[in-house]
Amino acid sequence: MTAKDTKMPATSQDQKKARLAEELRANLLKRKAQARARRTGEADSRPEGIAAARKPDDAKAK
Repeated sequence: MTAKDTKMPATSQDQKKARLAEELRANLLKRKAQARARRTGEADSRPEGIAAARKPDDAKAK
């Protein structure tokens, strides 16, 4: 078995590249929108922190 045999078929590689490119594009658009919102002074709509990481008494303290 050669290195060529262990590679993914070209169609699978092409599909993966296209999928990753689309995800990258979506992420870039999201980040640009966040940057624009920050420039205009609008609040970021993301929740603060990770909900699963919070302790029950943390919610009462805020």
